[in-house]
Amino acid sequence: MKRLPFVRSLALTLALLACAPSFAAVKKEFNICWTIYAGWMPWGTISNEKIIDKWASKYGIKINIVQLNDYIESINQYTAGQFDGCTMTNMDALTIPAAGGVDTTALITGSYSDGNDGVVLKGADKKLSDLKGLSVYLPELSVSHYLLVRGLEKAGLAERDVKVVNTSDADIVSAFSTANVRAAVAWNPQLSVIKQTPQTTEVFSSSQVPGELIDMLVVNSETLHDNPALGKALTGAWFEMMAKMQAGDKQALSAMAADSGTDLAGYQAQLKTTHLFWTPADALAFITAPELVKTMQRVAQFSFDKGLLGEGAASADFIGMAFPGNATLGDTANTKLRFDDRYLKMAVAGQL
Repeated sequence: MKRLPFVRSLALTLALLACAPSFAAVKKEFNICWTIYAGWMPWGTISNEKIIDKWASKYGIKINIVQLNDYIESINQYTAGQFDGCTMTNMDALTIPAAGGVDTTALITGSYSDGNDGVVLKGADKKLSDLKGLSVYLPELSVSHYLLVRGLEKAGLAERDVKVVNTSDADIVSAFSTANVRAAVAWNPQLSVIKQTPQTTEVFSSSQVPGELIDMLVVNSETLHDNPALGKALTGAWFEMMAKMQAGDKQALSAMAADSGTDLAGYQAQLKTTHLFWTPADALAFITAPELVKTMQRVAQFSFDKGLLGEGAASADFIGMAFPGNATLGDTANTKLRFDDRYLKMAVAGQL
C-alpha cells in the first residue's frame, strides 16, 4: 500500500479521531494468559471455579483466562497484543514487552520464588563451580538465565565459562532425561521432576536470592487505564483464591496439583518454596518497599549487560520504570514498566 503524503495522512488521522467515539478504548471482554508454574496455578482454578466470572460480572465485563503451554511464547503473544494480560516474571516483563515498546503494568505481584527455581547438575555431591565448561540448558533470556548468572557470580564464574543452550520450559524435563544433557535451569513443577532424577544435585536456587524472581500478572497499561474494571476484577478474584488457599481449601489445592501434573502433597511441597503474598496488605508492603527498586535496578543492569534491552539501549537506564510513591528508575520519558498499587489499596480498604 502506498504511503499517503504527510499532510493528507495527518488530515485523515485528525478526521478519523474527530469521528471516533470517546469511549472507543473501553472494552467489555478481555483475554488473560498464563502458563504452568507453582505461583500461577491459582489462575486456572480461578477460571475453572468461575471465580473470575463472578468478579467480572460484578463490573459488567467478561474475562477469559487461557492456559498456554510455552512460557516465552505466552509473553510474545501478549507483547504482540493477542492478550490483554499475562503471567510473567519481573525480568521478563522488562526485557520482552517493555523492551519491545509495550507499556506494561504489574497489576498483581503474587509471589516471589523462594526455591522454586534452581540450577541442577547430574552427579552426586556436585557444586556450583562444577558448571564450568558445561552446556547449560534453559529458556534463554528468561528468569532462568538471570538465575544462572547470579549463581555463576557467587561461584566466581562468568557466563562465558559455560555454554547456554536455549530450551523451552515445556521441553526442559525431556531434555534433562537425555544422556548428553548434564546441567539445566528450571522452575517448578519441572524442577521438582528433574530433581527426582537419580544422582542429581541442585547446586543453586532462588532461595539464595530472595525477592529477586517475582511472579506477576501484568496487563497492558493503556488497557488498564481505559478499563479500571479489569484491574478491580482480577485483583478481587486473585485474593479471593489466596484466602481459600491460605485456609487450606483442599478442593482448590488438589485442582491446582492436578493441573500441574502432581498430587496434593507434591503441589504443597512446591508452595513451600513459593513466597506467596496471601493478602493485599502483604503484596502492598512488598511493592512499596525500597528493596523493590534496588532489585529492579539490578535486573535492569543484568538485562543491559546481556543485550536484552534492545539495540537502541545505551545504558541500563534506557527503559523507565515507575513505582509507588513516585519513585522511578531509568528514562522517565520512556517509562514502559509500572508497579501499580492502586488496586491493592482498594483491596486493603475493602473497596473492590
